[in-house]
Amino acid sequence: MMIAAGAVVIAFSYFQFENQPPKSKNIIVYDTIPTIEYGIIIDSLRVIKDKVRKNQFLSDILSDYRVDNSTIERLTRQALLVFDVRKIRAGNNYTALCTNNPERKLHYLIYEDTPYSYVVFDLHDSVHVHRGEKEIRVNIKSASGVITSSLWNAMTENGSDPLLALELSEVYAWTIDFFGIQKGDYFKLIYEELTVDDKFIGFGKIHAALFNNEQKDHYAFYFVQESEADYFDDKGQSLRRTFLKAPLHFKRISSHYSHSRMHPILKVRRPHLGVDYAADYGTPVQAVGDGTIVSAGRDGAAGNMIKIRHNGTYTTAYLHLAKFGPGIRKGVHVRQGDVIGYVGSSGRSTGPHLDFRFYQNGNPVDPLKVQSPPAEPVKASYLSEYWKTVMNFKSHLDSIPLQKRPLT
Repeated sequence: MMIAAGAVVIAFSYFQFENQPPKSKNIIVYDTIPTIEYGIIIDSLRVIKDKVRKNQFLSDILSDYRVDNSTIERLTRQALLVFDVRKIRAGNNYTALCTNNPERKLHYLIYEDTPYSYVVFDLHDSVHVHRGEKEIRVNIKSASGVITSSLWNAMTENGSDPLLALELSEVYAWTIDFFGIQKGDYFKLIYEELTVDDKFIGFGKIHAALFNNEQKDHYAFYFVQESEADYFDDKGQSLRRTFLKAPLHFKRISSHYSHSRMHPILKVRRPHLGVDYAADYGTPVQAVGDGTIVSAGRDGAAGNMIKIRHNGTYTTAYLHLAKFGPGIRKGVHVRQGDVIGYVGSSGRSTGPHLDFRFYQNGNPVDPLKVQSPPAEPVKASYLSEYWKTVMNFKSHLDSIPLQKRPLT
């Protein structure tokens, strides 16, 4: 039977207080606090931890603990309400809680489907299946660094998880081109590190950040107004823009916008009215802004191409795709950041890349020079609260020492 930890402590305390002579007024003597895992008192049970083996099913694990077939069937039926037992994955952890005697009768089997959630198969008093979650601990951390080659390398060089570079690039996705950052640029940030059982499971939100790009400070502060969260700068302006800086995570720009470029296949000079982003085959391609798909299909030398009309002024095109995203077709409305396709080499192409094009009033323009207007700033009614947030985190950012490495 599962008992809440708080109830156990109170019950033990009350029992001891009532059966011992009072020592002094207002003193309560507590008994030993029980050990609890997955919401279950385990002091009197044998704890066996293991991993799901390849091609092993729930029935196999239960059979190993001599659970009969009828009970396994009842558990499987119960589980249908909370968990599909067919999705048990090899390599995931499970814990068996058995009686602490030679019989080792199974009372509970707990399967961890994620690092923080689990499913309890309860065979103790009656067959029952329920879900539970471990406590996720939020630790506030800070990081800083100077760019010598890339943001990813700067994170690694200064002892931070390089995946934090992706989190930071998402914050500044509208304002900083991270493939155009310079040696000597630097960053500072305050972020959440999430752990379960003292094991790292990922990052929470970035509370505040400073990125100095070409000697210009770009601040970012996380702020919630009217139940909607966003990042704003030190003047209360939103960091979000109508259009993303780039439609994908890319390795490099392999070809710029030009009215006279030597074509790599045709070997003649002709206009290239877009930007080529070199990226791995299958890299997700995102819509740079909200809009409606006006075409999605094969288009000669452009290969698999998508065009999106964002408003009466701007249209974008995505060429040489390997394939389109789920549900992508003419007439569908997409949101900024939606995956619309995947990098390929369809059409007239020498290798996997995305040819990205921008049109203003029907005329091609250089995507790297489009000035994107910002989203709505902090509302006037929230400004007082916002300035307090800025002052608090700005002083914290200023106090973070800059981790420097010699520039080479």
